[in-house]
Amino acid sequence: MTIPLLALLGFALWTLLILFAFVGPYRWVRILSGRTRASHWTADPNAGAGLYPRAMRAHMNCIENLPVFGTIVYVIDRVGLESLALDALALIVLGARIRRCCANQLMIALALSPDTLIPRPRSSGYRVP
Repeated sequence: MTIPLLALLGFALWTLLILFAFVGPYRWVRILSGRTRASHWTADPNAGAGLYPRAMRAHMNCIENLPVFGTIVYVIDRVGLESLALDALALIVLGARIRRCCANQLMIALALSPDTLIPRPRSSGYRVP
């Protein structure tokens, strides 16, 4: 298995981790305790409180970007391209995705506004070293 394929697998697993660690428990606790119905939930990322809205948005963003990244990796694999540059780019994309999601959750945990002028850990996930 090539590095880009492993990065794609990591991207998919990260997407599932966000779902199972943040989005799912928030919803299931409310459903099973009778505070809300299962049909209540929508794709609106502004619903809920605490870490949930950001986790929901992070999950939706991963879902939106996973097909694009998957298509690129699929074509690279089918054509048989192999290079250190492609391996590095695939790992940079995966690392940036994880870093950005973690930075968003950290900002909420520290109760920082997205407009705070403190060093912006969110956008630093997309800076290429």
